[in-house]
Amino acid sequence: MKTIFVTGAAGFIGFHLCNLLLDQGHRVVGYDALTDFGGRALKEARHARLLARDGYRGHVAQLEDMAALEGAAAAAEPDVIVHLAAQAGVRYSLENPRAYIDSNLVGTFNVMEIARAHAVDHFLMASTSSVYGAEKAMPFVETQLTDRPLTIYAATKKAAEAMTHSWAHLYGLPTTLFRFFTVYGPWGRTDMAPYLFTDAILKGEPIKVFNHGEMYRDFTYVSDLVDGIARLIDVPPPAPGSGAAPVDGDSLSPEAPWRVVNIGNSRSEKLTDFIDAIETATGRAATRIYMDMQPGDVPATWADARLLQRLTGYSPATDMRDGVARFVAWYREYHNV
Repeated sequence: MKTIFVTGAAGFIGFHLCNLLLDQGHRVVGYDALTDFGGRALKEARHARLLARDGYRGHVAQLEDMAALEGAAAAAEPDVIVHLAAQAGVRYSLENPRAYIDSNLVGTFNVMEIARAHAVDHFLMASTSSVYGAEKAMPFVETQLTDRPLTIYAATKKAAEAMTHSWAHLYGLPTTLFRFFTVYGPWGRTDMAPYLFTDAILKGEPIKVFNHGEMYRDFTYVSDLVDGIARLIDVPPPAPGSGAAPVDGDSLSPEAPWRVVNIGNSRSEKLTDFIDAIETATGRAATRIYMDMQPGDVPATWADARLLQRLTGYSPATDMRDGVARFVAWYREYHNV
């Protein structure tokens, strides 16, 4: 049993990860600001459910509040930190870029300092497939070029990856970055396509389909994602000179106990097929408004997740149609429709 400090605990992914870790018998200390982005009411509902569970303690504060963060970490005495909290969203980064600097750079630095001060056994942090930018070679592999981000969101995540590498090198802090792809499932954020599409279709409202439907995404079911994270907790990267041999295709740094791992479903599926699955699950047809590509967006993502499998023996495998059906069932139950 470990004590695991999770930032962004009341977020979509954090909520599912905390529940899984509690189910596995760990002590979990959550930290979340409960901001409005992505649905404040939904965050509060997730937070309340976690607080009702044995083995969980929660703190509500901003990452930028170093005193609050230090106090929460000191009380927790964590063995592991999983840093999920961030200002997310490609499109919102066009409207409010400063929020990304504050949360994803200043906030991440604060969490790095906490990890260093407590000399945790393993520091894990969420990154994003957005760091691959407009790279054409797919599926994306962890060792691929990520030097040309297309949005401030992707840029801050790429910068945070680099920041954690320096801490891993300077302080011997075992660090794993995981790059998420298009995550969906029950309790999903209100700003994301699955929620927006389902909400509109059930209300008889039109949906916006960008790039005239020529969009492809590696849709990753949330339970698959957090299972991958939980398994990586027990696979800290070895230090240089330890004698540990990297696995085939490893992203392990030669200068630090640091690596980055894709977590995706390893399939790139068309957005219109995803919409078709929502139509099937709701029993209703969508009114589709086809639009041009939005600034900063990319036409396709596709994960090469073989490194995750080699490190943990695990590969996400939930079929997109099954996952969509589960999401729609949750939406109907949660909203009583």
